[in-house]
Amino acid sequence: MEIHVYDTYVEAKDGHTMHFDVITSQKDHVKAIQYAKEWLKTVGEADSKVSTEECQFCHSQGAPEPIAKEIQTKGYFIQKMEGCP
Repeated sequence: MEIHVYDTYVEAKDGHTMHFDVITSQKDHVKAIQYAKEWLKTVGEADSKVSTEECQFCHSQGAPEPIAKEIQTKGYFIQKMEGCP
């Protein structure tokens, strides 16, 4: 499976920056932003701003099996980098 990685930096409600990648099987910026917002809701950050400024396409690559399985199930995978709960 080819995956597309969207590098995302979002300001949390307490002011710190959360850095994570939104990984999808579709190269679709609108969907990547939607998935970022969906995930942010699950970590109590539903009001965080996510737009093309915060979420940018980075690259495409092959998917490791665990990531591919989650994408097939949920449509996306979040790779937490820095400042994420």
